[in-house]
Amino acid sequence: MADSVYSLLITLCSFLLLLGLPLSVVQVQADEPRLLVSSFAPLPEGGLTGLQLNTDSGKFKLLNKCAEIPHPFFFDLSPEQDLLCSIHAETFGGARDEELAAWQFEPKSLHLQPIGRSSTQGTASCFVEFAANGGTVLVANYLTGSVVSFKASAARLSPAVSFFQHQGSSVNPARQQEPHAHCFVISPDGRFAIAADLGTDNLHCYRLNPETAALEPAAVSTVALPPGSGPRHLSFHPNQKSLSVINELACTITTLAWNARDGGMQILQTISTLPKDFGGVSHCADLKFTPDGRFLYGTNRGHDSIAVYAVQADGTLERKGLVDSRGAGPQNLAISEDGQILVCANMPGDSVVSFHIDPGNGSLQFASQVQLKSPSCIRFLK
Repeated sequence: MADSVYSLLITLCSFLLLLGLPLSVVQVQADEPRLLVSSFAPLPEGGLTGLQLNTDSGKFKLLNKCAEIPHPFFFDLSPEQDLLCSIHAETFGGARDEELAAWQFEPKSLHLQPIGRSSTQGTASCFVEFAANGGTVLVANYLTGSVVSFKASAARLSPAVSFFQHQGSSVNPARQQEPHAHCFVISPDGRFAIAADLGTDNLHCYRLNPETAALEPAAVSTVALPPGSGPRHLSFHPNQKSLSVINELACTITTLAWNARDGGMQILQTISTLPKDFGGVSHCADLKFTPDGRFLYGTNRGHDSIAVYAVQADGTLERKGLVDSRGAGPQNLAISEDGQILVCANMPGDSVVSFHIDPGNGSLQFASQVQLKSPSCIRFLK
């Protein structure tokens, strides 16, 4: 491929010389990455919007809205990005169960073709995750505190394959009187799925059959976090030896050693996301590792900042600083495949913001932002 491109450039340059044109007019630029961002709002403002990102400047170019999905709080793409699944809720968190909507997806044109919808068997469905094989989709239901799995293909979205209702409560009387499943993440090897339950301060581990999408509790199925933590989102370190959980209520990140043999987890550290002198109200939302695993970023909503961490050799974290998120309520983060750009969705701030990542120390430098109604979830496109 590289040889053919090089030959084409030589031919083009020779042609330009014959015409007497300067070679300086020839500019070869790599394809700029694109993103898909959901807007957590009713139609017509709700839906999914395509953005193009210039990695040199960090500036965004608005492409087009590619779907009209009411209240698409969260979505995910299959590994090949030929399928897209999104939460579909006429009134988010309403009286009736919400749905998972499946679409055939064409990344270049951003065209969506509906496949079908299935009940999530819960309300305030708030997280969607595709397995590495693309055939399993997981959903977490916040208000009703349950998790569910589905089978997906280019032709069909199945009804729920497995359903588990969490039980219990914890110490925060306003937020933890009952279970609130907030994410459901598949382990890197595809054999386990871990749910973070904000209402019970527990991580629940399930064995996943990637062929059938069926779930069953793992041998060590539950790990308790410090009371009042409120675990929200979790992310595996790229080396697959640990995972980190951002705790919405306590404004902390807990890192755990990961045993890929049996799905066991052991707490290594819990570290704050806020400065010691902060006296206001803040809640965490999302966290992401850089692709090389050297740095981790977590969001503070209220303090409206992004916490920057260096990952130590033993998997624990050292906080390196806090960066203004440039908008209210930083909700979701995404990092480009090359690790050069971090993108933040400020949901109540109605903005999507880009930052350059310093490859040496992981610090963030503001690059650009674009206004978008209630952005809640970001995915980079291939």
